[in-house]
Amino acid sequence: MTGKKDLARLRKRRRRKQRIIRTTVHLFVWLGAAVLYYIGFSLFFDTPLEYEMKHSTDRLRSEYAALTQRYDSLQTVMENLAARDRSVFRILFESDPYDFDSEYERQQSLTYEKIVDRSTRRLKRELRDRVADMERRLGQLNDTYLALQERIDSAGRDCDRIPSIQPVINKQLTLLTASYGMRIHPFYKTLQSHQGVDYTIPEGSRVFATADGVVRDVATRNSTQGRTVVIDHGNGYETSYSHLSRINVRRGQQVRRGDIIALSGDTGLSLSPHLHYEVRYNGMRVDPVHYFFMELSPSEYQRLIRIAQSGMQAFD
Repeated sequence: MTGKKDLARLRKRRRRKQRIIRTTVHLFVWLGAAVLYYIGFSLFFDTPLEYEMKHSTDRLRSEYAALTQRYDSLQTVMENLAARDRSVFRILFESDPYDFDSEYERQQSLTYEKIVDRSTRRLKRELRDRVADMERRLGQLNDTYLALQERIDSAGRDCDRIPSIQPVINKQLTLLTASYGMRIHPFYKTLQSHQGVDYTIPEGSRVFATADGVVRDVATRNSTQGRTVVIDHGNGYETSYSHLSRINVRRGQQVRRGDIIALSGDTGLSLSPHLHYEVRYNGMRVDPVHYFFMELSPSEYQRLIRIAQSGMQAFD
């Protein structure tokens, strides 16, 4: 009797184990089928999130293509404008415009090539030496500034008799087109000494006295310089304003810095309406660009020099 009970218990335990095994197998089968179904569904169908992401990527791709096409079009337009600008510059000034950006990039590249292979110790030593040199130069500059301030204080009112502004309104610094030095003569087409600066301004523009002084000469006769005003400022300084259309002062008249002394024109031997301006010190013509310090910052002064030196064509 006991043996039959044990045998029944054993059979019941075996059947339970078989059910557990079948259940486990069925579970794994269904799980595998679910995984395969998910993989198959993912391969052939997109979830709403995936669908939205794909379409968003497609939109971004189409927008990128449109922007690329627009950029290429704008780049072509810019290149055409640059080519036309260079062509106009060559026609007007018979020289190529100066490419400041390429020059700056070239200098940056050369500087990088010089330091890229240097050791950290050497770079630190060179930096230390450069800082020391700058401190030394700063001390010299400070001494020069103090000496200059002392001279200004001693000069007093005579400072008003030193040319120190531009003779025309040139806030954008773009009107000065021919600087002091060797320039191409507009009619003889040869290099000649151009001992002043040319401002290309419309006829009838106001011309200002650049310092206090006395009108020394007023030339209204027909000459290569056209109508001209010469002002004696004392202290060895004189300024000259040529190719004028109208003169508002007379010989011997006292003028102050900023007074309107004339209107610009195209008289005399002139390529187009402009003002030719000269500064003389003790009888010698000097570069007027260095006498605009009252209205120009250091950066504007450097920019004006670069603009002036970019043209080789004089206007008189």
